[in-house]
Amino acid sequence: MSSPTTSTSAASGAEVDDLVAIFRRVLETADVTAESDFFQLGGDSLIATRVLSAIARNHGVELAFEDFLLAPTPEGLAKKIVAAR
Repeated sequence: MSSPTTSTSAASGAEVDDLVAIFRRVLETADVTAESDFFQLGGDSLIATRVLSAIARNHGVELAFEDFLLAPTPEGLAKKIVAAR
């Protein structure tokens, strides 16, 4: 029913939703949207490792800390996950 392009979009949306949930859990705040900057919300490098670990566990993709620095939002990290597959 879905074409390859819609499944890529859907996967990206699913990735974003999951990353929003991960950010909310590790930062212990509900104030997270797809565009929220992890570091502006009070995240630091130690907590970022928890996010990277959850990404590897949930999505089977290992991102580098540098990827996180370059794209510190759920939307940005979702793009990195999709690109890494």
